[in-house]
Amino acid sequence: MTATKETHVFQTEVKQLLDLMIHSLYSNKEIFLRELISNASDASDKLRFEATKDDALYEGDSDLHVYIEADKDARTITIRDNGIGMNRDEVIANIGTIARSGTKEFFGQLSGDQEQDAHLIGQFGVGFYSSFLVADKVTVTTRRAGLEHAHGVRWESTGDGEYDIETIEKETRGTEIILHLREEADEFLESFRLTSIIHKYADHIPFPIRMLGTPMPAEEGEEEKTAEIETVNQASALWTRPKSELSDEEYNNFYKHIGHDYEDPLARLHQKLEGKYEYTLLLYLPKRAPFDLWQAEAKHGVKLYVRRVFISEATEDLLPRYLRFVRGVMDTNDLPLNVSREILQQSPAMGAMKKGATKRILGMFEDMAKQASDDNTDYADAWKEFGNCLKEGIIEDNVNRDRIAKLLRFSTTQSDEQTVSLETYVARMVENQDTIYYITADTFAAAKHSPHLEVFRKKGIEVVLLSDRIDEWLSSHLTEFDGKKLQSIAKGELDLSKLGENAEEEKKEHEEAVKSAEPTIEKLKTALGDKVKDVRSTDRLTESPACLVADSFDMSGNMERILKQAGQDIPSVKPILEINPEHALVKRLAGLESESDIADYADILFDQAMLAEGALPEDPAGFVRKINALLTQ
Repeated sequence: MTATKETHVFQTEVKQLLDLMIHSLYSNKEIFLRELISNASDASDKLRFEATKDDALYEGDSDLHVYIEADKDARTITIRDNGIGMNRDEVIANIGTIARSGTKEFFGQLSGDQEQDAHLIGQFGVGFYSSFLVADKVTVTTRRAGLEHAHGVRWESTGDGEYDIETIEKETRGTEIILHLREEADEFLESFRLTSIIHKYADHIPFPIRMLGTPMPAEEGEEEKTAEIETVNQASALWTRPKSELSDEEYNNFYKHIGHDYEDPLARLHQKLEGKYEYTLLLYLPKRAPFDLWQAEAKHGVKLYVRRVFISEATEDLLPRYLRFVRGVMDTNDLPLNVSREILQQSPAMGAMKKGATKRILGMFEDMAKQASDDNTDYADAWKEFGNCLKEGIIEDNVNRDRIAKLLRFSTTQSDEQTVSLETYVARMVENQDTIYYITADTFAAAKHSPHLEVFRKKGIEVVLLSDRIDEWLSSHLTEFDGKKLQSIAKGELDLSKLGENAEEEKKEHEEAVKSAEPTIEKLKTALGDKVKDVRSTDRLTESPACLVADSFDMSGNMERILKQAGQDIPSVKPILEINPEHALVKRLAGLESESDIADYADILFDQAMLAEGALPEDPAGFVRKINALLTQ
């Protein structure tokens, strides 16, 4: 095969990331070794799995391991594995680009503040690129298992925006990375320093990590002894060890390995479950949401092992999609090593594992919620990062809907922060209240200042404020809690006549006002025509002249706007205009006789109500003109 050497330019995002690396934003540069060992371990995992179907991939060498060597004279560190390796196209794809969703969001959040950005970089998971924290040149040689020796690849870069790649002869499979160290990185040439990093971050790697040990001093008359190669990690799957033997540090370091994260996790779950199916769970809740959490192509973070052999990850067969932020491993003896995607989907064992893991993760959230206090904000932190994912669970998981509903936290008219549970809301209901009231809007400010809330504030009735996009779908699936119906205050007719201290008196006054407003309502119906489904009096309003509501079974205006913004071609739903017969503007309209004046007032009432909903009038310029005319009268 003819050797070819080419120079390529890095993808733009890689250039940005390398620039951050070279300027040393990480406060602990030792992270490079963790990342490279993690990649080597993954490569061995992949080979072991592929070899279950094709034993020839071992090429006569099934002793999977990672070898690390420091050369003080050459000022290099070498990390070598005999895992799956890469072909030329895979090298370009895996090193020349960041094939990861959420990349744009990641760079959009970088602030220039070194400490803050260091956390963001760690959260993003930089993998191979962390090499440039300590190296000013990196050389990679690799060959994919199963390919001929002539299909080796050498990749080299100084991190200056370009890299060289050429085809070479390589006898052994796997990948070798040589780091040519920067002047300030000499500490990593010491074997004891590398060993301490391995113990800290990679003791749990299920493959031996080997280094050249310190030679024993020769006895008098003996020849100088040669140092032996030693295994410096435990090389056992951490999740198989008893919890009593594991420290918090070991748990956290394992999380950082599998999660490629910079920070410790917020919570963890380690359980061995026995019964019809036997499996082990070691799952973690990250402290922060990954950047690709809301990307459609985002991968899950749980790896499936069978008898400690890595099988797959990023599949909804392991956990439901709404728990995609969970990281960790699931290991079982109840599946064949050569399990296929189809077998995974059809396996009763997988169904039992998924159900059991989901149940225990929800239990972990429940425990966190019970322990919540002013001093323990773990659940509040988790809700801030993953609350909208749990809301997806209400939509997707009928079996656990009631459990998830108890985990939800909301803003209400009594709390701007999302801290109010539905249980708390129910406990604070006023006398005779049997309904949980809520309002949806496209922003929190629109929800908080909606005119629909006026009568509820007057009567002291708490209302749940929903302003996340998913809340429209949430409210259509969560229709009841603890025997109490959930009702939108912007849909259908409201009956609050039994609530409040002066309920009977207020009801009588409203009935009189409704009767007196009947002529005005007819004027509005005529003026607005088919812009509205109906016009009627309301007791929702105490300060505003009018508001828009949807019929009980119609789509809300907010949902209609969300779908149209998403490109959905849906017919518009005509709203109902409700007026406050006690408002001065409505009373003034009642005294008008000119059809043009009535039409202008009707349009102003309608467009004002649209603005209060967070929507724009169909004719903004016409609305402004009519308002100006009204102000100058």
